[in-house]
Amino acid sequence: MAEIVALDLEESSTGLVATDLQDGVLTVTLSNPPAHALSMEMIATLHRTLDAARSDKAVRVLVLASSGKIFCAGHDLKEMAAHRADPDGGRAFLEDLFRRCSELMKAIVRLPKPVIARVDGIATAAGCQLVASCDLAIASEAARFCTPGVNLGGFCSTPMVALSRNVSRKHAMEMLLTGEMIDAQTARDFGLVNRVVPPEYLDQVTAKYAAAIASKSPAAIARGKRAFHEQADMRLSEAYDYASAVMVEGFMTRDSDEGIDAFVSKRKPEWKGE
Repeated sequence: MAEIVALDLEESSTGLVATDLQDGVLTVTLSNPPAHALSMEMIATLHRTLDAARSDKAVRVLVLASSGKIFCAGHDLKEMAAHRADPDGGRAFLEDLFRRCSELMKAIVRLPKPVIARVDGIATAAGCQLVASCDLAIASEAARFCTPGVNLGGFCSTPMVALSRNVSRKHAMEMLLTGEMIDAQTARDFGLVNRVVPPEYLDQVTAKYAAAIASKSPAAIARGKRAFHEQADMRLSEAYDYASAVMVEGFMTRDSDEGIDAFVSKRKPEWKGE
């Protein structure tokens, strides 16, 4: 797991990512052009950023973005190829790389704050996995997606985990077996992204979603996100029992009292986060 370090999330840049915090929304921009590849260093940097955001009460929503024609091209193939010269042919490096990347994707899912992917370019392999791991994804009409491991003599097995949990099995297999690029509209039809908008409206629409979520009770959002993923792997009866218990606890909180009173009084709620 990436080392946890303190980061100033108000407005900072590590050289690989830039962060900007405005009104509870932390925008994390991949800044390693042109491919914004998930190198070992990029994975560690993103993991540290997530860890810092987890403990920062000022952060309510994360937006994951990048600039240029590529959102994220997946792993750094040059970095991978360089380790072919290792005594073991690069096996230890690959094992560590994919383990760390998997931990990053799990960290996004387990983060008690929603993560929105803002995609205005190509997302391939682990970059597509990154989009699929986010809670929401807003794409411009210029966005493209694919899992091209099969074209390289391998298979996008770890991207498959996130992909198969977001789209139907037939659609996931179509992407994994063909390695072909799909456009943004097809990605929406498959269920990989929530909305497709003209490029000039991407920031506006993403900001609208982020602001709407940031206005809710952070405690309720955290509880709900955790429950969503927990119940997804349960049998129906078990899921309902679990979700009912979570719902009871949710409506016993101070934020629930505040939300109900604000609704009845026709005023804006003031969340306490508890």
